[in-house]
Amino acid sequence: MENFTAYNPTKLHFGNGIIKDLGEAAAALGKKALLVYGKGSVMRNGSYADTVAQLKNNHIGIIEYNGIKPNPVVDSVDEAAALGIRENIDMVVAVGGGSVIDSAKIIAVSIAEKAKGWDIMTGKQKPATSVPLIAVLTLAATGTEMNPTAVLQNHETDQKIGFRNPVMFPVHSFLDPGYTKSVPANHTAYGIVDLVAHSLEAWFGQGDAPLSDSFVIAIINEALEVGPLLMKNLENYEYRARIMWAATNALNDVTMHGRISGDWGVHALGHILSYLYDTPHGATLSIFYPAWMRQLAQKNPDRIIKLGKALFDTTTAEETISAFENFFRELGSPVKASEAGIGKEKEEEILSLLNKHNASGVHIRLNDYDRKAIVNMVLQ
Repeated sequence: MENFTAYNPTKLHFGNGIIKDLGEAAAALGKKALLVYGKGSVMRNGSYADTVAQLKNNHIGIIEYNGIKPNPVVDSVDEAAALGIRENIDMVVAVGGGSVIDSAKIIAVSIAEKAKGWDIMTGKQKPATSVPLIAVLTLAATGTEMNPTAVLQNHETDQKIGFRNPVMFPVHSFLDPGYTKSVPANHTAYGIVDLVAHSLEAWFGQGDAPLSDSFVIAIINEALEVGPLLMKNLENYEYRARIMWAATNALNDVTMHGRISGDWGVHALGHILSYLYDTPHGATLSIFYPAWMRQLAQKNPDRIIKLGKALFDTTTAEETISAFENFFRELGSPVKASEAGIGKEKEEEILSLLNKHNASGVHIRLNDYDRKAIVNMVLQ
């Protein structure tokens, strides 16, 4: 097991009606908030109204920025940060899913550092501080509510990349599973895929970490048990709560301690589909993970076999991969690009961008041949 430092300063508030604590938490941070959100979903699920009421009841001024996209772009981050700087805000309050909270993290750093978002994302600007961030989560998926990572895309550079820095931990995160009841079936499924994929990125990372492996197995087993139940009963609070908590733990570092790193190769592949075709993030992961594992199985099937034995009582790599495919299908998430409306004619376009950015994992390296083989599989 590798040496590590466990650090997670986010105070996470979980449960039905937990938003009642937001006003007091915000009042301790300042007098004026930049409220960041996406489009209509926060109006329908009540999270926007509840958050605004909490801020107003505690005499906190509100400056709003809305319209964050599902695959967020750096342009919106820069616009929101400029607004926050002009208005001299004390904190950022993000209401939404991973795209909104990821954007808010970079917005908060950009305001504090007076820096452009892409300079932060690419490491050109090394952030030392951030204005405080409060997150109100409305989609169980990315785990961004309890980690210091953000993903953005830039149409000028043809990139969708991630950035991680300890100053980007939310100070407070509010998780009411009731806010996720209005999430439609397809995006509920993509969120479940996302939490499984985050767990798999840890499993296939570098370093021997047996207890962290056990956490991975437990989180995926939770998804295997509860995911299909939730898809049949989208209004069930208990199922929503269990998936929400599983998603948080899939990426709050509990699965990473003792490893050198996660792998993140499948995320690198999936980001290209999201960038090119605006494909939902979770859908790109259910498309690429089976193909990526089949390519890995030709070289080193051992981790796949061990994983399958623990989760499905399978004995071969192909049985394990097929079990994941069946699970993704049961949720209603695509396992082939054609199921997401991406045809064979897109092969050269996809490969060109994958190779341009050398899409690969940290631990399991992908070359041009690997990428071509994987793309061929997903386009079959």
